[in-house]
Amino acid sequence: MRDALPHYTCACGRSYVPDAARWRCDCGGPLDLAAVPFTWRPRSTEEGLWRYADALAVPSLGLTLGEGLTPLIRASPDGDPGLLLKVEYASPTGSFKDRGAVTLATVARLLGAERVVCDSSGNAGTAMAAYAARAGLRAEIFVPEGTSAKKVQQIAGHGAEVTVVPGSREDTATAAAERVERTGAFYASHVYNPFFHDGVKTYALEIFERLGTAPDTLVLPAGNGTLVIGAYLGFAALRDAGLVDRVPRVVAVQAERCAPVAAAYTAGAREVTAVRPGRTAAEGIAIAAPVRGPRVLEIVRDTGGTVVTVSEDEIAAAHAALASRGLWVEPTGAVAYAAVSGLGTAPGEVVVAPLCGSGLKASL
Repeated sequence: MRDALPHYTCACGRSYVPDAARWRCDCGGPLDLAAVPFTWRPRSTEEGLWRYADALAVPSLGLTLGEGLTPLIRASPDGDPGLLLKVEYASPTGSFKDRGAVTLATVARLLGAERVVCDSSGNAGTAMAAYAARAGLRAEIFVPEGTSAKKVQQIAGHGAEVTVVPGSREDTATAAAERVERTGAFYASHVYNPFFHDGVKTYALEIFERLGTAPDTLVLPAGNGTLVIGAYLGFAALRDAGLVDRVPRVVAVQAERCAPVAAAYTAGAREVTAVRPGRTAAEGIAIAAPVRGPRVLEIVRDTGGTVVTVSEDEIAAAHAALASRGLWVEPTGAVAYAAVSGLGTAPGEVVVAPLCGSGLKASL
């Protein structure tokens, strides 16, 4: 079944047959996936994301924890009917990262890996630890110092080895990559490995299946841009298949204290310059030098969207507002909702924002 995997491609023109040791291009750039056939045929008999197996690049091995099909609800019972929230914290490990972890763990199995290495500010690490355990893979998860103790406990609880790295989130990624190069382990990176994005695109497929069309706007938190890229890929595939007429406008949201993509967007730049991050409650998107930042900019501009920032006070207010409506999210999970009020949406416009992570993992 490994022969069914599409080739890796790079913007430089190189392409590669997937293998367990390959995690970036020889030019140093991140990899994407060659185009694969897209068939809209949800399977009612399949569990988890494999409901959409005919739309994914990864063949199913039956690996699942029941991820996906998260609720899509009105933000307020008596509020704007066009403002919808996708409750991603209802996922098995408490965040949307389960969508990519299940496809990435499946690919690791297909490529014959026995050990996976991942770096994360928390949620991707908990997801990879859980799905590695489910797949019978050993896992080592690198996290930066200051990561929520609850997330670290969850990672260790799934049997993964936890390595806490002093310094920045970027220092953590460097340490993980060095371990991969030394040991030959499979780098289960939600940043570099495009098979992670393949799973995340089911976020879009579920919205389409529920609404029967594309919403007008997607408001998405953006650190490394995993959800921005995955959601875009899903709606672009639906558009190319003639099932929707356009990809929704993408509004990427960053924390004001760590906003390199927003700075590049405001400057009209195509590349993203690293920033010196300030301390933010939104630890999950505090990425000072996002590898796929240029891709996020491209998606935002391609869809007629924008990049906005939210302050710590706005994050706290959104967190409290959601809690008052029965929705308990971590601070990063409140970021998209915090941005919605400033968008100036038109009457009748349908806007979807995710609640990315559970408040049981981290709090203000």
